[in-house]
Amino acid sequence: MKRVVLILVALLLVAGTTDVQAQWLKKLGQKAIDRAEERAKKKVEDKVDKAVDKTVDDAFEGAEDAVKGKDDAAEERKEKDKPETQAKEVKEETVAKTTAEAPVPTADISWNKFDFVAGDEVMFEDNLVGEANGEFPSQWDLLGGNAEISKINGENVIYMDKQTTIAPLMKNPKNYLPESYTIEFDFYISKDSKGWWKIELMGEDGYRKSNIELYSQADARRTIEGSWETINRDSRSSSSQVDLSAIGWHRVSISFNKRALKVYFDQVRAMNIPNVAQAGWFRFFSTDSHFLRNIRMAKGAVPLYDRMMSDGKFITYGITFDVGKSTIKPESMGEINRIVLLMNENPELKFSVEGHTDSTGNATSNQALSEARSKAIVDKLTELGISAGRLAAVGKGQTTPLADNGTDEGRAKNRRVEFVKQ
Repeated sequence: MKRVVLILVALLLVAGTTDVQAQWLKKLGQKAIDRAEERAKKKVEDKVDKAVDKTVDDAFEGAEDAVKGKDDAAEERKEKDKPETQAKEVKEETVAKTTAEAPVPTADISWNKFDFVAGDEVMFEDNLVGEANGEFPSQWDLLGGNAEISKINGENVIYMDKQTTIAPLMKNPKNYLPESYTIEFDFYISKDSKGWWKIELMGEDGYRKSNIELYSQADARRTIEGSWETINRDSRSSSSQVDLSAIGWHRVSISFNKRALKVYFDQVRAMNIPNVAQAGWFRFFSTDSHFLRNIRMAKGAVPLYDRMMSDGKFITYGITFDVGKSTIKPESMGEINRIVLLMNENPELKFSVEGHTDSTGNATSNQALSEARSKAIVDKLTELGISAGRLAAVGKGQTTPLADNGTDEGRAKNRRVEFVKQ
């Protein structure tokens, strides 16, 4: 209330060069005060602030025109609106606004129909834990532009400036993608998202085999567009409408199986391309400021029944959780649905669902976390119709690693869920 009065008084002083403006602003001030008092009684003063701020901004521009002259004021506003002027502050403004915005949108029940299945063997994973703010992300290579670690709602993310290209650091940087693989990552949509970014699947020779572009301007184009080279070297393209209305994080999942490429946006399969040339490596490219997190690449999934029959169990990396919690991530539903199908087709199957962690953190807390996660999986499977008598939840904590916990790749392999046949 006091803020409204002070702003209007200040504007009266600025606009004092004309009696007409002064009288108009006095009337406006009284009207705004009356409205503020009325809304205060209803405890929704925030709505008045928004309306008054808009009117005040318009009034201020009128007062500014009177003081500086309309031509000078208009020219000054025109300069502020230039893309190159706005670009200087895009990073700071975007970070500030996204920090105050809502977190990840609530998962829709349609995730239960999600059929993406993450690969079985993790080849690369970066959850950005332990990265220093403002530094270049340690698991990446810079191919052009500028990228660094930033924060959204207190969580580490990769900030990509405009015209920036990054690629994962790999031992063989131009030839590591197998004939079947999956790539997953999150990207952020803010109120001011603009431009577009793409993931490019590259050949060992440096030529692009395919790329997936997403136009991320939330109030404009809302499409995923793909272009690719076929195994016969023909060039083709396609596009799909996606919903970017929700402010927050969105998930992109890509599956490649010998020559078939599928692209998923959140809970929807956006593209299904049957004839795509094999790529050797991938990179991200951004035309404007964008944010990424939770990037993971894995070798393609082997049929669950085949693995279970040969090993007496199967290991899955497709069921993931929020960091340090037992909350199952929505993108896990593809793998969970696959397990439900397996158990429905084989009603004699019974499993011990065993959760495993890496050695990061305290052993006691890791044990408790693995137990909670195993129980969460059992609860989800029973919710989907599997009898509770066919499942047992077991937490293994960090006691049985598969790989060296001293490396990022080793820790990624140790964070897993095993379904052991009973």
